[in-house]
Amino acid sequence: MTAPEYLQLKAFARIDGVKLALLWTVSFACYVWGLNSPSLTLVALVLALLTPFVCTMMVRRFRDDNLEGVISMGRGWGYVVFLFLYASLLFAVAQFIYFAYLDKGHFVSALSQMLAAPENAAALSKTGLGNMVSEGISQLTNMRPIDLALNILTTNLMIGCVMGLPIGALSKRNRVTKV
Repeated sequence: MTAPEYLQLKAFARIDGVKLALLWTVSFACYVWGLNSPSLTLVALVLALLTPFVCTMMVRRFRDDNLEGVISMGRGWGYVVFLFLYASLLFAVAQFIYFAYLDKGHFVSALSQMLAAPENAAALSKTGLGNMVSEGISQLTNMRPIDLALNILTTNLMIGCVMGLPIGALSKRNRVTKV
């Protein structure tokens, strides 16, 4: 890959990264609001599960519109990695702003209330996860907003590196076939 091709890859991944970050932010907002409304939690889950399909669509659009229909698996993987990098950075900023200025403990308290519901508490005690979940909740209350955002940023970057492999393989095309 030449230097101009590398710059082109990063530029288009940056633009698509903004779109992916918006998808994740809407999904996160639905999840936070969905802690009190189960239907919004379902919307959040569906939006989050759309990520691999949206990424595949973005890589294929990049391939078809900018690379004359030809992309290697390595370049497709690189595109997804940069896509996740830019999206994760923007999403981490959005989460930091939420946890630092808007949340005021709502997220952890709603999560605690949900897990303390009789049916959830019974299920946790049957599986023996009650102590582990309560330790996790106490750790969440002690984390700073920047720690939460960086933790999710790191997780998203690792997911992007792994998810880029099958997406790059599915988007690979050696030559354009003319019909």
